[in-house]
Amino acid sequence: MDVKIGQKSYDPYASAEKIKQQVSKYPLMEEIGFLVLGMRVYHVHSDSYETQNQHYGRGLTKETIKDGVARFFYNGYGLRRDAIAASIQKIREILQWFENQKQLNFYASSLLFVYDGLSPMTTTWLSAGTLVEKAASKGQVLSGKTLEYNNNIHVISNTENGKVETSVGKGFSKMYALHKRHQSQISLKVEAVEPDNTWKSSACFSQTHLNGNVIPQLEKVFCHMPTTLPESAEVEVRMIDFAHVFPSNVRDEGYIHGLKNLITVLQNILDT
Repeated sequence: MDVKIGQKSYDPYASAEKIKQQVSKYPLMEEIGFLVLGMRVYHVHSDSYETQNQHYGRGLTKETIKDGVARFFYNGYGLRRDAIAASIQKIREILQWFENQKQLNFYASSLLFVYDGLSPMTTTWLSAGTLVEKAASKGQVLSGKTLEYNNNIHVISNTENGKVETSVGKGFSKMYALHKRHQSQISLKVEAVEPDNTWKSSACFSQTHLNGNVIPQLEKVFCHMPTTLPESAEVEVRMIDFAHVFPSNVRDEGYIHGLKNLITVLQNILDT
């Protein structure tokens, strides 16, 4: 699931026409601080995927936003409460960083949510055709026709929007994050196979300018982040889309507002 974060999806140098255009796409964003841009959800019972695009997210209101987000965590049989709880924790970690930094402000940036569609629950079909959900550890064998445990994921993006198709196997520890945009914007690539576990290039970015703005702070912040994840990790929330990042000397209140409201929505889903 791709969720755009922040009360403004336009940068400080946007024209009046651009601002009007962006606000008109989803006026509620200024109030709640986030927008669901799309999702792809694995349904266990049918071994199929449900896909929703940006029109789905822009159709969500204050009354339907909770159910709209919950849809990402519904696997066709039940609500993945474990994935919701893990996502909340990871968003809180990002929120903590934003509450303690005054170097950068982010516009039109997103959070990418990924979780394993099968784990930790394995589903078993009984002879009567009834779907029973049983907690199972990795590799545990259950009676009946058991769906094969699969920790591979495939993230499919639209190349027309400047994104590429990627596949990830054997857990998230070998994840490649490749977010490629056109030449006037930024290109980030995580090399998870480097022996020293650092960024492959000493300069993290293909260009030092983001939309004409030099922001060496971004390199300082992200260059030394680890590129691998624990093998057991089955839920991830990652920041993506850094084409509109600007230096600042104040907290990014718009981003913080969006993160807090997103946490509230997810917590409400758990509570109900």
